[in-house]
Amino acid sequence: MNDKKILIVDDEKPIVEILKFNLEKEGFSTVMAYDGEEAIKIALSVKPSLILLDLMLPKIDGFNVCKEIRKSLTCPIIMLTAKEEVVDKIIGLELGADDYITKPFSVREVIARVKANLRKHVIVDSENNQDDLNKIKIKDMIIDPERYIAIIGNKNIDLTIKEFELLKMLSSAPNQVFTREQILRGVWGYDFYGDARTVDVTIRRLREKIEKNSADPQYVQTKRGMGYYVSN
Repeated sequence: MNDKKILIVDDEKPIVEILKFNLEKEGFSTVMAYDGEEAIKIALSVKPSLILLDLMLPKIDGFNVCKEIRKSLTCPIIMLTAKEEVVDKIIGLELGADDYITKPFSVREVIARVKANLRKHVIVDSENNQDDLNKIKIKDMIIDPERYIAIIGNKNIDLTIKEFELLKMLSSAPNQVFTREQILRGVWGYDFYGDARTVDVTIRRLREKIEKNSADPQYVQTKRGMGYYVSN
């Protein structure tokens, strides 16, 4: 039995029931919320492994739900949206969503996205730092791929799963420039229906968390016209 708990947030009960049935069929446990207020309350109480979050919700919309949840939780958030506009997807990513799926969607696609995001969100709770050789050191920052932790000085930096994966990918080869296409493939890891702006948004979020001055970054650098790299 899978011990991963999925929070499904959507005001359309038939969609919730379909997702609940198929996720539980795959061995996941589920909890449900039908409006934004309820979603925040349940998320902070239950601390789910992953959240499927509809954009258009009563009381509090999905954007603000995502923003509020991100103050406390780093679990993957997949936004469900009926809108095709890229701007809505970009706003969702800026507020901390890891992924998005546009309605109408296939259940198989949702299951695949859930599994892909959860595979990358593996945190080792053990305090035993047995694999120091696997840690990456960039200036005064330590990246621990085993525990999904980034530390600057004595401060633990709270990163979402996609922010951490992006930082880890860039830091694995300091001074090597990665194109946006390489980052999309390497970080999202499957046929992601995004574009280069997805990378740019995640880079911006990452810089806001790890840089003293995101306008003058010391870690994550831009190679104009090519992509991004980490300077060591």
